[in-house]
Amino acid sequence: MATAVPAHPTACLALADGSIFYGVGFGATGQTVAEMCFNTAMTGYQEIMTDPSYAGQIVTFTFPHIGNTGTNAEDDETADPVAAGMVVKWMPTEPSNWRATQDLSAWLAARGRIAIGGIDTRRLTRTIRQQGAPHAALAHDPDGNFDIEALVAAARGFAGLEGMDLAKDVTCAQSYRWNEMRWAWPEGYVPQTAPKHKVVAIDYGAKRNILRCLASAGCDVTVLPASATYEDVMAHQPDGVFLSNGPGDPAATGAYAVPMIRDVLDKTELPVFGICLGHQMLALALGGATVKMGHGHHGANHPVKDIDTGKVEITSMNHGFAVDSQSLPAGVVETHRSLFDGSNCGIRMEGRPVYSVQHHPEASPGPQDSYYLFERFAEAMSARA
Repeated sequence: MATAVPAHPTACLALADGSIFYGVGFGATGQTVAEMCFNTAMTGYQEIMTDPSYAGQIVTFTFPHIGNTGTNAEDDETADPVAAGMVVKWMPTEPSNWRATQDLSAWLAARGRIAIGGIDTRRLTRTIRQQGAPHAALAHDPDGNFDIEALVAAARGFAGLEGMDLAKDVTCAQSYRWNEMRWAWPEGYVPQTAPKHKVVAIDYGAKRNILRCLASAGCDVTVLPASATYEDVMAHQPDGVFLSNGPGDPAATGAYAVPMIRDVLDKTELPVFGICLGHQMLALALGGATVKMGHGHHGANHPVKDIDTGKVEITSMNHGFAVDSQSLPAGVVETHRSLFDGSNCGIRMEGRPVYSVQHHPEASPGPQDSYYLFERFAEAMSARA
């Protein structure tokens, strides 16, 4: 079933069920195949496209005004976009923002990312909600030549994210130090000059703003690749260990990540803090299990309840897998829960400074609802000093 065809379509989105969406292409030309998801955030499209957690996914934006503030180098969460492609309702307009240095289409084209505009994103979002995240092929050809059968076949041939370890594709190649703190007016980003705690951050696809939050909380951060061993971690004599966000199936990444985390838990009393995929890695290391969600959580308006305090935080979410709260063993407590669907959003070990959350406290949708999690990590390290 197809949508109304523009007079001169230059892009085509094909779903594995045979649905075809025609539109106008922008950004890079070519073809990409990935899982389809939707994001409900009204701002932060550049942050979303450069969030490594979106590896292997084409993002449909439910908010129509995408691209109107342009792009700038300061808002990148990693060196290049990681999301496979972008789908929007209205074509991006000329940027209107004092921080803009490049328009969205040129920014995407320079980074090899395909986008399509003029799509009925409401219908597409409804399809994703009702049927689950579909596999899709997105093509951009200025001449409008599309092999529809080949596009549908490509979508059907996509292996899917279950069982896929994508952290290895987005992690750093070697260790590095990080000292840049959060952006603040009028200085912008400034370095941390008096850190109090040595933190090893395991990079499963870490966002820069998470590292900035750690630095702002007083941490001297050393980032290690996802494959780091217990010996690699302890060689830096850390005061705490941080487990970052990232993409893909946590069970697949856990094959090599979980043994290291278990060693840290079994052989040390170090504080451990995880976010997103790091939350799922910690849950697996503690004996829990993860499950694939139907369409996942992707947006900046997700209410999450802190079970201990009763406080409701407005959070940013980006995950297609979740920790199964029913699988948590004795000694592991559920701390946060989604008020959208009741899924798990946080855990902690009883009697230990070990905890994690599914949402992104660094993204500031509240805007400061969840920053206390970084301060809690710093306080736990101070308590051991």
